[in-house]
Amino acid sequence: MNSRSQTVLITGASGGIGYELAKLFAHDRYTLVLVARNAERLAQVATDLQNQFGNTVRTVPLDLGSPAAPKFLFDQLQRENIPIDILINNAGFGAFGEFSAMPDEEILSQIQLNITALTHLTRLFLAPMLTRHHGRIMNVASTAAFQPGPLMAVYYATKAYVLSFSEALTNELRGSGVSVTCFCPGPTNTGFAKRAGSEGSRLFRQIGCMNAETVARDGYRGLMKDKTIVISGTQNWLVAESVRFAPRKMVTAISRWISERVE
Repeated sequence: MNSRSQTVLITGASGGIGYELAKLFAHDRYTLVLVARNAERLAQVATDLQNQFGNTVRTVPLDLGSPAAPKFLFDQLQRENIPIDILINNAGFGAFGEFSAMPDEEILSQIQLNITALTHLTRLFLAPMLTRHHGRIMNVASTAAFQPGPLMAVYYATKAYVLSFSEALTNELRGSGVSVTCFCPGPTNTGFAKRAGSEGSRLFRQIGCMNAETVARDGYRGLMKDKTIVISGTQNWLVAESVRFAPRKMVTAISRWISERVE
């Protein structure tokens, strides 16, 4: 299918990797549906993309952390007769701190957005794709998916779910015309660390980050090649592969050391 006739839905599109993905799709002439909580920022993104690329950009300011939001979004697009050819489940967040000291709301909100909303959106938009025998879904996980993460236990666990879920769907959907890609970025220069409270960790202070533009390009290319798992960056790929062979206690201890705050 010609990209000019296709529509991509991107959640978490107001900044970071989501915004960079939106630019890549806009460059290739896709129609865009962008979703994020920040209505003002989302409107600015839409204006920038329209001015630069001339695309049709539809914005939906929406908090996907609300349990009713995925169905609301799906129903609204159905009413407007906007079929989604590519779904990018990018919205998500993490929180730093020991699980026992973390507020209930912070724990459950991560699960609601990173797992429940992603799963619900996938379920809703998958059905029309299967009917058309065509579609792509990208679920954005993280290299955190490959090991436990003390001090960010819930976030790491949610990303492990996304990886497992995506791999299973890839198997179930063989021959259907619909592909599922799990995109696993490593530490990236976005607003994630500030929101998570992990800016002072070794991971972000000493090991360093990739830039969001490069990361998004890796994910975009992998999605278009229908790859099941895409890891951005050679170093991140090596780390993800190496944890399979190391003792689990050692992997967990190293993961904690990386997440600890440094002076």
